[in-house]
Amino acid sequence: MSNIIDQPVKSSTLVKLKRLLILAIYIAVGFLVYDFTISRIGSSKQSTAFGIILFWLFTAYFTLPRLHRFLTKIYLPDYFIGRVRTGDGLLGDPVNLALLGTEKQLHEAFRSAEWTKADELNIDSTVKMIRASIFHKSYPTAPVSSLYLFGRKQDFAYQHEVDGNPHKRHHVRFWKVPDGWKLPGGFEADWLAAGTYDRKVGFSVFTLQITHKIDENTDEERDYIIKTLKGAKKIHNLKIIKDYSSGYHHRNGGGDAIKTDGAMPFIFLK
Repeated sequence: MSNIIDQPVKSSTLVKLKRLLILAIYIAVGFLVYDFTISRIGSSKQSTAFGIILFWLFTAYFTLPRLHRFLTKIYLPDYFIGRVRTGDGLLGDPVNLALLGTEKQLHEAFRSAEWTKADELNIDSTVKMIRASIFHKSYPTAPVSSLYLFGRKQDFAYQHEVDGNPHKRHHVRFWKVPDGWKLPGGFEADWLAAGTYDRKVGFSVFTLQITHKIDENTDEERDYIIKTLKGAKKIHNLKIIKDYSSGYHHRNGGGDAIKTDGAMPFIFLK
């Protein structure tokens, strides 16, 4: 009997030790890269600049993301708290819209409201996005980064590019709600969405990666989305649950400040 009880404890301890070992390896490799790039690559300005860039790439896109994935599994709850998560496990944007309707109705509604469906994030769309950002060329179907809810990335996203500037856009991600799943309080929805406004391109505070920086007032973007759907006459009914969650000030996965009043609109699509 004691062996059966002790087995989960031993397994849990082994998993934690394995994660600590992996974390130690990442840190050690990071120091080795630093030593190679900064200390041994050369003393000229060009060599130093190259070393710094190489070290930044390794830190931003390898070491820090894995560090966050390790730590967030320890301290972040694995259940719905009204926030999406980044691929690194960090808390992302607030979930600020609930919709009821079929996928066909949702696509028709946003297209009628003159929103554009974002391209899938892949190598081709990423290169196109980088080119558009560097040369300030319009890219109205630019991809959005992957955020996660229900353990999976968004099903799709829609956006409004602002003045042909790829750095600025209204955008909203959508997740299909699992069958039988209910929001806190017993509320039902077919889709959950997170809408924010990209104001510029910058660096993530937590990972140092290049990313879009969002506007702090996410409620304004939430209300803007509702306004465009109303203008297209695609809302059958609208119920706003005030104080659905506590109003708060916080930061998203990129380190951008966010604030919300905690209200949750439930949009019934035509």
